[in-house]
Amino acid sequence: MARKDVNISYSVLDSSQELPGDEKKLVEEARAMCRQAYAPYSAFYVGAAILLENGEIVRGSNQENGAYPSGLCAERVAAFAASSMYPGVAMKKIAVSAKTNQQEVSDPVSPCGACRQVLLEYETLQKGPMKIILSKEKGRVFIIEKAVDLLPLSFTGEQLKNR
Repeated sequence: MARKDVNISYSVLDSSQELPGDEKKLVEEARAMCRQAYAPYSAFYVGAAILLENGEIVRGSNQENGAYPSGLCAERVAAFAASSMYPGVAMKKIAVSAKTNQQEVSDPVSPCGACRQVLLEYETLQKGPMKIILSKEKGRVFIIEKAVDLLPLSFTGEQLKNR
């Protein structure tokens, strides 16, 4: 038996103030979207903002529902909105931010598995990387250069196609 390791690399900044202007704005938009979240059950508010290749920013927030799991995460709300409003336009960067009133979020929160799969789908479709910028209300920021880095050994639609 051979043993293999999977590793990812990401950057850590002390603050969003260290980001270039367009990324700083994207983080601010994601943080603002936390206030738009509908999260009466978890009290965990997540916002996302996607910068498209055409310069547009599409936003989303998590939307819960009492009939779990029929709600939707902020990342998928934003990605699905971007794809429907601007079909075929590449998603260059996504910023995600999270907060809760119950405790301090200690580290930036990474997308769930379903969101990772959706982001990877769009990254594969556009044949180019989608940078992921993770933040919280203030403090450290994590930067992942492409969605595939968040989903090693990923499943893609290519496995479904007849060859």
